Amino acid sequence: MGFMDAVKAVLTNYVGFSGRARRSEYWWFVLFQVIVNVVFTVIGNVIGFAQLPNLVALALLLPGLGVAIRRMHDIGKSGWWVLINLIPIVGWIVFIVWAAKDSQPGANAYGPNPKESVGGAAPAMPAV
Repeated sequence: MGFMDAVKAVLTNYVGFSGRARRSEYWWFVLFQVIVNVVFTVIGNVIGFAQLPNLVALALLLPGLGVAIRRMHDIGKSGWWVLINLIPIVGWIVFIVWAAKDSQPGANAYGPNPKESVGGAAPAMPAV
């Protein structure tokens, strides 16, 4: 999944807290949030409205939370584990490690593996 596909997928499913999200979808959206934050910080400083990046971050809160919960689902954990981020430093490190883990193979309690459903099975070779 590419950058634009991931951002589009997250923003169109911004309140979807069920299902699973691939690593690429999560990390591309994190990069998007960082870029948007930097751009709007600069714009806010230029126009003299320092709260502009906070408003943008608030607008991206639900999509970011949704993709983080779906990312936890993808590794087989409850979405409530996102709250581990409330523990400074140790919680952040644990969450980053979990978010970087590969998908749980096959279907789990939260749905089918999105990595396996994207490409589909390879076509069978014809019999000779």
